[in-house]
Amino acid sequence: MSEPVRLLVVDDDPLVRAGLSSMLSGAPELELVGVAADGQEAVDAVRDLRPDVVLMDIGMPVLDGVAATEAIRRRTAAPDVVMLTTFGSDEDLLRALRAGASGYLLKDAAPAEIVAAVLKVAAGESVLSPQATRQLMDHVGAVDQDSRRTTACAALAQLTERERDVMLAVAEGMSNAEVATALDVGIATVKTHLTNSLAKLQLTNRVQLALLAHDAGLTNQSGGV
Repeated sequence: MSEPVRLLVVDDDPLVRAGLSSMLSGAPELELVGVAADGQEAVDAVRDLRPDVVLMDIGMPVLDGVAATEAIRRRTAAPDVVMLTTFGSDEDLLRALRAGASGYLLKDAAPAEIVAAVLKVAAGESVLSPQATRQLMDHVGAVDQDSRRTTACAALAQLTERERDVMLAVAEGMSNAEVATALDVGIATVKTHLTNSLAKLQLTNRVQLALLAHDAGLTNQSGGV
């Protein structure tokens, strides 16, 4: 039996923090290793407790969730970060995703959904709705669009044709298994292409890869990431 996923919960609202802690500590697949009330506490807790996944609120005192995510993701062997949001701050959420968060959850998500999301992220997948993320990026995406597209296209020119195929499939919200089926290759091959692409582009996860594809104007306009 595999080890439970080590989880850190970060939220400045004591009721939300207590509710999440109570709910998630009962999941056998998870081990709640700690809680934090602001971003600075989260950064310190990641250093001391070494969680696998952090559930991170966005708006907090001392250090907000975006800045905390940036600091955490710069660490060696950094944990994955999932943002907790009410969609009240789209620009901050998008900044967090670009900084390396592996996705986001609404604060009113069902317990089973939160547990499934944590396990998915721990397994190397992302937690986001392609359609909802597309709407999010369109909402705040007008600023510096031409500049981002030029930069993104130049970066993606480093990829091989097959790496590009995998990147586009990931940007449409496919899991590794779905990409393997669509491209008629093994899952190990998909993972290799993803690893190579992330290294070439100096990115940390598939969400950032999807955002780069969006910036380059390569994603499906009807609903992909």
